[in-house]
Amino acid sequence: MTPTPVEPRRILFLFSDTGGGHRSAAEAIIEALDLEFPGQTRCEMVDFFKFYFPPPFNYASRIYPVLSRMPQLWQAGYRLTDGSRRTRFLNYTSWPYIRRDLSRLIPDHPCDLVVSVHQWINHQMAKLTIKERVPFVTVVTDLISTHAAWYSYRATQVIVPTEAAYQRGLKSGLRPYQLTIAGMPVAERFCNVSEGRDAIRARLGWAADRPTVLLVGGGEGMGPLEAMATALDEAHLPVSLAVICGRNQSLRERLSRRKWSIPVHVYGFVTEMPAFMRAADILVTKAGPGTICEAFIAGLPLILYGKMPGQEDGNVTYVVETGAGVWAPEPEQMVAEVRRWLGDPADREKAAQICLSLARPTASREIARLLARQAGVN
Repeated sequence: MTPTPVEPRRILFLFSDTGGGHRSAAEAIIEALDLEFPGQTRCEMVDFFKFYFPPPFNYASRIYPVLSRMPQLWQAGYRLTDGSRRTRFLNYTSWPYIRRDLSRLIPDHPCDLVVSVHQWINHQMAKLTIKERVPFVTVVTDLISTHAAWYSYRATQVIVPTEAAYQRGLKSGLRPYQLTIAGMPVAERFCNVSEGRDAIRARLGWAADRPTVLLVGGGEGMGPLEAMATALDEAHLPVSLAVICGRNQSLRERLSRRKWSIPVHVYGFVTEMPAFMRAADILVTKAGPGTICEAFIAGLPLILYGKMPGQEDGNVTYVVETGAGVWAPEPEQMVAEVRRWLGDPADREKAAQICLSLARPTASREIARLLARQAGVN
């Protein structure tokens, strides 16, 4: 007899485009599921704020970029809401308003498992999934300073990236059996760069006779990229510079028109970041958790110039205390750190080795296996 085909298990991922990390984390896990369990899962991503929250929450992806440029306001909001009791109070008071819209989510998207990669949906969805008799797993995508909203005691499982995030889960009332440390989900392309470093440099046209500083500001090209690039150029250090402007076209045009004293390559939005990281010597970036973990995998020492107050404070502390990088929020501080590493290559190499020791390149696949088990994949 011909065996009956087994239907793929349906996994629903909840994310929001409030920052690029949530979407990229979900995509990395889905990619890992396809690699580990080909044809055995069917995954769907839903932006819950956009489609299942009433106004003004459904405008979260538009509001986020505005708030991210107001660090003091962001920090105040983070501090005021961070705490198990405060989180429960916010969920309790908002539930009557959001319940009607949110209750449509699972009936609209029938599934065998719900996975959240965003902190502001977990308590509400844990409640709904119990009613619908569907397992609910949270994958925490903040690295160290994890908000209390990540941790619902009703969750089937909470997968965290670090020991610090694990301990915060325990303090938030979760049981040890609910928590699993697996690392931060990172796309497979960051873990398997087959092209050699020299070959990448030659292809990109980067100078072979001097170290390259890679300067990034995320997909939107945010942060003091122009000031950082200008300061490095005016210091006349023996480096080359690669600046990733993302979708910030006006910044790209300004930097492209500038007359530089050092070799400079200016890019817009790129899809080759794994190769860029492998070919660079120093990364200058904001303290986003995904970028930090990608740099760890590449063995790329970090100079951190910015952070989201509250949620990324711990990332800076982690990088600095482990020796994987330094904190330099001002352009002159960044230049000083680049100069120091140029003068002490052994120290820079030590930071690179620490990065590699902190890397968890198999995290996405570990998370995929945990989710497959919860979804009932055999």
